[in-house]
Amino acid sequence: MKAKCLIVDDEALARNVLEKYISEIEALELVFQCNNAMDALSYLAQNSVDIIFLDINMPELNGLEMVRTLPNPPKIIICTAYSEFALESFEYGVTDYLLKPIKFERFVKAVNRVIQMNITDNKTIEDNSSTDPRFRSIFVKENSIIRKIDFEDILYVEAYGNYLKIETKSHQFVVRGTLSEFGIKLPDNLFIRVHKSFIVSISNIKKLEGNILVIGNKEIPVGHLYRNELIKKLKL
Repeated sequence: MKAKCLIVDDEALARNVLEKYISEIEALELVFQCNNAMDALSYLAQNSVDIIFLDINMPELNGLEMVRTLPNPPKIIICTAYSEFALESFEYGVTDYLLKPIKFERFVKAVNRVIQMNITDNKTIEDNSSTDPRFRSIFVKENSIIRKIDFEDILYVEAYGNYLKIETKSHQFVVRGTLSEFGIKLPDNLFIRVHKSFIVSISNIKKLEGNILVIGNKEIPVGHLYRNELIKKLKL
């Protein structure tokens, strides 16, 4: 199942941008959009959503006032031109705070954050009751294409200058980013950093011999700073 999305913004241009971004991510589905909080609350009274993309500065009822009325809010991503409301927004438990004009890469990062939060809560967007790792995934941008990669397919991630090489069971993806930033998005019960240049899938480790571990046909060095934590994860 796709994550159901609601857009609440009084600017038509902003709604159009978010609608386009949502359409480019396979796991998202726009189910409703409106230009004011009252219409959004009316919709939510009869329907559930997974993510609300919410503006702050709107007539009658602003975005933060709307959030305060929700007894069990879904994940909320604030989309606004005003940076001064960021601290107050996070006090209300919003997931992310995007400043307009919103870049697509930043939008994808916010969506990934929602996915990671659901994993931490032992649920996923596709099925909030599921803890099956086969349904856990991450979105990455390779050139101009957004790709969904299942965690169970990832063998290892290697730092490559300003880029990362994500080696899966069937394909290699090259994306821009740092290993530290990417590692935050990976569940630590499935992955572990073993070297300044490598994060590996724990379940795909074939063997560890000395300071070398093997995944597939790849021999990966284990840094001395990371070895003890690896041994703990392997329960040796």
